[in-house]
Amino acid sequence: MIRSVRATAPLATALCLTVALAGCQRLGYGDRPAPLPATPTAPVSSQSLEPLGPDYNTPGGAQQYDQYGQPIAPGAQGAPIDGAGTGTDVASANPQSSAPPASAREIGRSDMLGGWSVTSGSDNCKLFMTLTKWSGGYRANSRGCATPQMQTVSAWDLQGKQVILKDASGANVAELYSTGAESFSGRTVSGAPIQVYR
Repeated sequence: MIRSVRATAPLATALCLTVALAGCQRLGYGDRPAPLPATPTAPVSSQSLEPLGPDYNTPGGAQQYDQYGQPIAPGAQGAPIDGAGTGTDVASANPQSSAPPASAREIGRSDMLGGWSVTSGSDNCKLFMTLTKWSGGYRANSRGCATPQMQTVSAWDLQGKQVILKDASGANVAELYSTGAESFSGRTVSGAPIQVYR
């Protein structure tokens, strides 16, 4: 019996070694298939774009936005001064209206918790909101913001459908309304459009 075990041990070892080497071939250590040919592409053409019409730009060349951060439609910037249709626009006397837009959604405090991305002017940064009580509302902080105004955010509050970002003294920094499941648009107190989203 011992003799048969000793006789089969080298045979079992050789069999295991053969299986192991065969497995190496299946893992790509052997011949590789030829690479696929490159996909042909159409030639790229370029041409200059036509300038935008005057209705789409302000005299300074920048797009105008309403108090909720939405672009203003052409011709809707204001009313003529003389009423004769001369095309001279008049700025609104109160650009920061506190009335929510018709599309503003109901929101709760728990909807605001966590990290958010912020876009405002040249800023692309992060905003973090908690339910820790803080002066003027609840604790918030921004990270990576370039503008001093956005760097001062330290609190937030919810008033109806409106989210208000505040600084350490409780002064408003921005006012936002919900524009989607996890996106908010509005204006900073300086009038710059601001989007907060995740």
